[in-house]
Amino acid sequence: MNEKRESEPTLMNNRTGVERKSDCELVVTRTLNAPARLVFEAWTKAELFRRWWVPKSYGLTLLSCEMDVRVGGQYRLAFRHQDSTMEFFGTYLEVTPHSRLVWTNDEGEIGQTVTTVTFEESDGKTLLVVHDLYPSKEAVDSGATGAMPETLDQLDEFLASLASSSVTK
Repeated sequence: MNEKRESEPTLMNNRTGVERKSDCELVVTRTLNAPARLVFEAWTKAELFRRWWVPKSYGLTLLSCEMDVRVGGQYRLAFRHQDSTMEFFGTYLEVTPHSRLVWTNDEGEIGQTVTTVTFEESDGKTLLVVHDLYPSKEAVDSGATGAMPETLDQLDEFLASLASSSVTK
């Protein structure tokens, strides 16, 4: 039974780790089969981001994706789920090309979450670390980190297709 797993594509061998560091902190890690430049672009170019971000199993439709990726710039994502619409938005606090992004998540009534994403390249692969600092334990418990493994699987698949295309060259 495990023999099949060993023969699956390399990207499926990459595992997403989710660890609760404290009452208010979650850290998600994943090694991606692409250089940091491509991974960073997938996180910062709206036309690329919209192609992998929404977990397919959630039944959401991304209606709009606006990203002004610069310090002080803002983002806004609008989703449809059945008959309702929801939005996620915030402000970029730090943008260091190919290595670090920091932004706020301002949409909730439970306070502001700050997300830091780092991109560390080694041998053509990128260690991605997503660190969420929530305003309270309750905010962590209501967060959507459960979707991250599926979302990062989709990112790895997307990067494999992106690396062989000329989209970002």
